[in-house]
Amino acid sequence: MTQLVPLAPDAALPALVAVAGERARVRFYEFFTANIRNPNTRRAYARATAEFLAWCEARGITSIAAVQPIHVAGYIEELTAARSAPTAKLRLAAIRHLFDWLVVGQIVPSNPAASVRGPSHSVRRGKTPVLAPDEARMLLDSIDVATPAGLRDRALIGLMIYSFGRIGAAEKMRVEDVFTQNRRLWVRLHEKGGKRHEMPCHHNLEEYLIAYIDGCALRGDPKGPLFRTIARGTRALSTNALPQANAFAMVRRRAAAAGIATAIGNHSFRATGITAYLKNGGTLEKAAMMANHASTRTTQLYDRRSDEVSLDEVERVLI
Repeated sequence: MTQLVPLAPDAALPALVAVAGERARVRFYEFFTANIRNPNTRRAYARATAEFLAWCEARGITSIAAVQPIHVAGYIEELTAARSAPTAKLRLAAIRHLFDWLVVGQIVPSNPAASVRGPSHSVRRGKTPVLAPDEARMLLDSIDVATPAGLRDRALIGLMIYSFGRIGAAEKMRVEDVFTQNRRLWVRLHEKGGKRHEMPCHHNLEEYLIAYIDGCALRGDPKGPLFRTIARGTRALSTNALPQANAFAMVRRRAAAAGIATAIGNHSFRATGITAYLKNGGTLEKAAMMANHASTRTTQLYDRRSDEVSLDEVERVLI
């Protein structure tokens, strides 16, 4: 029966699950395949549960049914001392969800993680590195658009800046998700949770997207991925969607070539765009709507206007 479950080649079944019987093995696989739809969540939870079960095995626990609250608490205590609080909270959430699934499937009688408290953690300001507006402009202008890769990279970075789009939403876009409405170019972003978010394009983004789509002759393939890899051994686009890891490597490479020292990533452009919008008189409520945030509290994490205030105040220490 387990042969019906598609797994990655390196996906090893934890020993504590393997010895618990066929029903436990199938239920464990179903937690990741049937219960979790988001691939990023699936990957993070798989890593978290594998680490916890390996920790239990190293301490003599012989089966997943033998895991007790004291084991979960001990693991979280060790993890909190060695790693950050958000990491410990993520690991605990993954363990709780896994055991909830096993309880419903009658594999274990109770959830050993239900009574375990994670470390306290409060966030008022995000950690994502951001660019100043002039740095973002310098990065975009530094890209050589004489090649398909250059047209693609400028369009992708521009999309994340001007639409506040996540890289996960950008990589799911198809060519048909760039469309004309009310005489303006719009983009359709496929956000987390299966939500679709449509945004009109900034005039710069409109220029970048049209140059990319027409310059790479993508209009004839409306169902194909919008942002694509470069075919091996050529300078032309392939038919494969650009993975997040490749986009991250591209961003780092383009930033280094532009002389930008800030260690930016894909998510930096979302924070850069939101901060620039708010600096120029935009409201937090509209920013949340444009970023497709359910709450303005999430949008506030991307607002870095206070950074400039802090710098100005530091320079008042005239010694």
